[in-house]
Amino acid sequence: MSHYDFKSQRLWVEQDIAERIAIPCERAQANYLLNVLRMQEGDEMLIFNGRDGEWKVEVRPMGRKKCALIPLEQVRPQPEPEASDLHYLFAPLKSARIDYMAQKAVEMGVSQLRPVFTQHTQERRPKLDKMRMNVVEAAEQCGILAIPDVTEATPLAKLLANWESTDEGRHIIFCDEGELGKDPLAILDTIRGEGNAVPPLAVLIGPEGGFSAEERETLRASSFVTPIPLGPRILRADTAAVAALAIVQAVLGDWADQPH
Repeated sequence: MSHYDFKSQRLWVEQDIAERIAIPCERAQANYLLNVLRMQEGDEMLIFNGRDGEWKVEVRPMGRKKCALIPLEQVRPQPEPEASDLHYLFAPLKSARIDYMAQKAVEMGVSQLRPVFTQHTQERRPKLDKMRMNVVEAAEQCGILAIPDVTEATPLAKLLANWESTDEGRHIIFCDEGELGKDPLAILDTIRGEGNAVPPLAVLIGPEGGFSAEERETLRASSFVTPIPLGPRILRADTAAVAALAIVQAVLGDWADQPH
């Protein structure tokens, strides 16, 4: 990711962004800018919509409850969609912890969040709208320009049965507590293909109770799945998400592409 301004306020907007075309703020956004941040006429900030890159804008209040944003110039272009293509498959958690997990997954460079129902999943009615709000908030805070998708929840068995038709060529990295004693970095290196190429990836984290014996057997028998361990300790699912995504990004993802 190219250099970006850490200090300026950032705001996600739904509207298209074009130079000097005013963008009216929604009521909640206007209240946040005018009454929480105390922004005034002529103050500058950054906006993005996940399509048109990042823009410097000027705040233009219209009374105490309304304001518009005037795009001045594009400061970062929109990255190509394939620049980050890491999917995160996870068993939904209880509300507060799934908020944390969604935010951290975005910070770790995930392009799509895909909840899956496993046999031991406790939360069967995940709040997808709230999860999407957390995704946007995380993107605003950490300089990301593309907003990751949040998909509808799918039973794990159905997902795996259809995988080679719905996600052809994408490889699942399955965090398996039964792989203790093995080196996850060495295992991940084996996923590279001809010419050291890395296929599209998905990281799968199970529920608090772990995967059932049947699920583990199905996963381990699938040619598009590679199991890896996450160390000698039992991790909470939200902690495991951060650990797994960090390892994958370091070995096969956009961290591995950075110059040393």
